[in-house]
Amino acid sequence: MPPLDGATGWLNVEPPGPPGVRGKVVLVNFWTWTCINWLRQEPYVRAWAQAYRDDGLVVVGVHTPEFGFEHDAEGVRRAVGVRGIDYPVAIDNGYVVWRAFANHYWPALYFVDRDGLIRDQHFGEGRYERSEEVIQELLGVERPPVDVEGTGVEAAADWEHLRTQETYLGGLRGERRADAPPARLPLNRWTLTGAWTPRAEHVALQEGGGSIAIRFHGRDAHLVMAGGDASPIPFQVRLDGEAPGASHGVDVDEAGEGVLREGRMYQLVRQEGRVNDRTLEITFGEAGAEGYAFTFG
Repeated sequence: MPPLDGATGWLNVEPPGPPGVRGKVVLVNFWTWTCINWLRQEPYVRAWAQAYRDDGLVVVGVHTPEFGFEHDAEGVRRAVGVRGIDYPVAIDNGYVVWRAFANHYWPALYFVDRDGLIRDQHFGEGRYERSEEVIQELLGVERPPVDVEGTGVEAAADWEHLRTQETYLGGLRGERRADAPPARLPLNRWTLTGAWTPRAEHVALQEGGGSIAIRFHGRDAHLVMAGGDASPIPFQVRLDGEAPGASHGVDVDEAGEGVLREGRMYQLVRQEGRVNDRTLEITFGEAGAEGYAFTFG
């Protein structure tokens, strides 16, 4: 197994540093706290860590940041606490561990045997039953799989009705922006209203009252956003021009009101009932909001 000693910090390890893994079966999980795919995978990794700990499994999380604000160690600590992660987590701000594994994806799982050899790997969500089988094979145990059901933002995506893919807003990877008002957006296109400035990773609001809108098809809609020193920033969500009501996400109420407090992924919509094409518009009450990427489920 590649070394873990290039991390810039450690959580859930005393004293801080790489955990002892020699002669152990190890599951290495690369993640970043804004990634919806990792959020939906994490209930399984957390359950495996707890279910197989006494059998000798060591789970090691490696947080390698995607966006600039995710280099904040306190943000990693906050995410670990919110998700209830109790296994060791490496803070890999320099991508040293990432490069040692030649990794390219969030999330990524590497299954390591007692001799330190990587015996299997999986990128992205899914394949949970087979992944648990690999863990059991490496440990030499056999029993029914653990029962896992994600809730809130960790709930499995509604893949059958998902028609809109992840959409980045910044200049470096921005895509599918339309020169149209929100009410006239084609499916899978987005637009800005107000005084926005494009940056490499995000768009930045210069005056209160600006909005981001997207026409999407999916049960859930999320926005990765941050506010920097301007937080907290109130925002309002509208679905097809109206309050979301029962279709509100976990980070807004039925009236569509929410507050941007820290950089993370915010769930804005979870459609109630039939999934249709909808126009989501989020309006910020103050300057300083930064929009990074829409994700869906």
